[in-house]
Amino acid sequence: MINPENSSQSNANLDIIVGLDIGTTKIAVLVGQRNEFGKIEILGVGKAPSLGVRRGVVSNIEQTVQAIRAAVDEAEKKSNVEIKSVHVGIAGQHIKSLKHSGSRIRESVDEPIAQKDVDSLIDSMYKLVMLPGEEIIHVLPQEYTIDSESGIKNPIGHEGVRLEANFHIITGQMAAAKNIKKCVEKAGLQVVDIVLEPIASSASVLSEEEKEAGVALVDIGGGTTDIAIFYDKIIRHTAVIPFGGNVITEDIKEGCSILQKHAEEMKIKFGSALAKENQDNEIIVIPGLKGRTPKEISTKNLACIIEARMKEILELVAFEIKNSGYEKKLIAGIVVTGGGAQMKHMKQLVEYTIGMDTRIGYPNEHLAKSSEDVTNPLFSTGVGLVLQGYEELEVEKTRMPKESTVTTHSKKSRGNFFDSIFKSTKKLFEEEGDEFQQ
Repeated sequence: MINPENSSQSNANLDIIVGLDIGTTKIAVLVGQRNEFGKIEILGVGKAPSLGVRRGVVSNIEQTVQAIRAAVDEAEKKSNVEIKSVHVGIAGQHIKSLKHSGSRIRESVDEPIAQKDVDSLIDSMYKLVMLPGEEIIHVLPQEYTIDSESGIKNPIGHEGVRLEANFHIITGQMAAAKNIKKCVEKAGLQVVDIVLEPIASSASVLSEEEKEAGVALVDIGGGTTDIAIFYDKIIRHTAVIPFGGNVITEDIKEGCSILQKHAEEMKIKFGSALAKENQDNEIIVIPGLKGRTPKEISTKNLACIIEARMKEILELVAFEIKNSGYEKKLIAGIVVTGGGAQMKHMKQLVEYTIGMDTRIGYPNEHLAKSSEDVTNPLFSTGVGLVLQGYEELEVEKTRMPKESTVTTHSKKSRGNFFDSIFKSTKKLFEEEGDEFQQ
């Protein structure tokens, strides 16, 4: 661990990973380092209000850049690490997923299947023709078929001529990714990698047993609710619902006729996802405007507003779980994380609405005791980005032909996204006319 009394050190020269979570309500920067026991120590955390992001997508470049700089400055002061590069999460309602299969006839049939054969098959998926403006973010293998033998998880070492695979492919808008990269670079940082946020969150809150048994991760953020479904240790389905905690705040504001800041404070301090758990005589007093009399609101009325909107969101979650085809296979049920998971009685509402066993996901699965308290579900994505960064680092250091590419998200399945987009649009970044329209 770095001694705070020493001079600042750059994360570019150390095995220190920095995760940058660009959310709708907050920008969070987490500086992590792996200790001798393989656990992650969070050396510093920086937070700043996210004013330039709407539903996971950058809507104002300058405001987002300022927020990133503020969060980075705070994280640098706390960790005593000079931050040069970051692993960034991507989300938003533009994220889509599809199923596709591919095949490859091997040339070296006298040799067993090697990593290069698998990589070549995965690379071919990036050549698929997408809708205008869309690019592939992740290519995630589901299972392989060698000649006529199907259901193979790890094909490396097998003998065969024809290698086939089913893939879960995640796509996103090129403009959305380009704006994220532009914000990060304007803040003076380098983007090492881009990771789908529900994949990052799953790394921090889900156990390997849950992924094997079958589990649905539901990450309730400020602007979106992200879903990732795992079965047999493989990610099977992803979806983004364009509603999150901000629409609940808006409902409270309109329903109670109060200011937005008061609505957000009430939601955080007194909010409950189940109205029946609150008493009519519990009253919240909101200061009046400009000498006007204070406004009184019952916690039960507040919970009624929250419960109504949360039920709508959870019904959409239930639809996505059913649509995935794995509804009856999720033995581990649902894990809820993100800022929305902090609300009282959330577990009970999810179980009541969807009818599946539920727990709240805290990002402490791989954390050592740190100077910063990041075990709050609010930091699930940030911690996950740090974990994903170390996974990529290990792949780069120890990549061997025997390694499986099924249960890990290889560098190819994450890094090629930026390579394919930003090499082809490099000139656009250098031109003044490419500035985002405020």
